[in-house]
Amino acid sequence: MGKIRNPFVIKGKVPMEYFCDRDEDTNLLVKRVRNGHNIVLMSPRRIGKTGLIEHCFDVPEIADNYYTFFVDILQTSSLREFTYSLGRQIFDMLKPLGSKVLDGFIHTVRSISAEYGYDAQTGLPKFNFSLGAMSNPECTLEEIFKYIDKAEKRCLVAIDEFQQIANYPEKNIEAILRTHIQHCSNADFIFAGSERHILEEMFNSYARPFYASATCMTLNELPIDKYVAFVIDHFAEFGKVIADADVESVYKLFSGNTYCMQKTFNVAFDMTGARSKCTCEILYKAIDDILLENERTYQGRLSQLSSKPKELLYAIAVDGIAEKLTSGEFIRRHRLASASSVQSAIKQLQDNDWITYRVADNGDKSYYLSDHFLMLWIKKNFGWGYQL
Repeated sequence: MGKIRNPFVIKGKVPMEYFCDRDEDTNLLVKRVRNGHNIVLMSPRRIGKTGLIEHCFDVPEIADNYYTFFVDILQTSSLREFTYSLGRQIFDMLKPLGSKVLDGFIHTVRSISAEYGYDAQTGLPKFNFSLGAMSNPECTLEEIFKYIDKAEKRCLVAIDEFQQIANYPEKNIEAILRTHIQHCSNADFIFAGSERHILEEMFNSYARPFYASATCMTLNELPIDKYVAFVIDHFAEFGKVIADADVESVYKLFSGNTYCMQKTFNVAFDMTGARSKCTCEILYKAIDDILLENERTYQGRLSQLSSKPKELLYAIAVDGIAEKLTSGEFIRRHRLASASSVQSAIKQLQDNDWITYRVADNGDKSYYLSDHFLMLWIKKNFGWGYQL
């Protein structure tokens, strides 16, 4: 990897030295994998699930003893696409390990083996497999799990945005996957996802196939003191300065959302000259530029919402973190229609990942927008504004 130009990495794999803290989460995840747990890893979107999993894959205890496969299924919409994504990821991860290792996979997944193989001229592994080539996805999936179960090393399979399988047209997809995973003795699984209400129903409901099949783990925001030190140290590494209080203000503005903070400091770092200080004015400018960059996207998404869900979304954005959404006080204050219409709007906003929630010790839920930048854009463009 070439010399990094901006220490606040916002895409791709984060180098070890630019990965912020998560020591306790890393140790707990590795410990549970080592002890043979399947894990449900839940957090709001862009808190850092993917980064944590990839970081754990690089820990020597995992890297030296496991084949690690990370499959993001957010864009999949069927068992066929799921099977394709899993097969493609395994092929790509095994490719650098040499023909002997790769041959084990190719010879096991026979239903599409003609689509795998080696280029006659270069001798390099090739992957010609397309969705259309899969005539029987259930058969191909069974063969993929057979490979995992007999692989030379134990396998660790992480499936990101796992709640997506609930949207597949196949009604028995959970049962199919649960059966394969249950009988796969050579692998451990991490089911990661951002839509908590779906994952909780999937893994905690007695009537669902995945009931009680995995250990639940919630990924929370980074501790504020750790993140403040992280930002200050990396500004200083490049001869730049930023005040503790300004970092804390950004942290509180985004309620500790990792991606939003990283994106803000990435842009602000670039705006700050060599041997200069990143001021509050620079931070405001960085955030406003990000909001402007996403304005068309936000306008397009909001135009697809009907009036009642949109009114509730605005109400939650105004409060930042909103509680007791169906209470008379909340409805009156935000001039909403009724408790029943709010209840219906909550479901629609949750199902489409507009909002998420956290649960207090007493069981009460507090709701907030999944996209904190969207929350600020709404506040800025509808007269409420925001402050660091």
